[in-house]
Amino acid sequence: MTIAVSAVVLLGVFVYLLWRYARLPLWQAAICAAFGYYLSSSSIGPEVGNGLRALARFIAGLVL
Repeated sequence: MTIAVSAVVLLGVFVYLLWRYARLPLWQAAICAAFGYYLSSSSIGPEVGNGLRALARFIAGLVL
């Protein structure tokens, strides 16, 4: 749950920055949000979540 909330916040900030500085039209940002919503409720949604969790574990395991 913590990873999902962090990913939502991170992606939300990313879309906001694109809207603010890269002149992303608001309607395109809304389409991105709708696509994410429908993707999460589809049959591939759990696989996307598993991939994000695996990526988070990989990043957490990096030693710099």
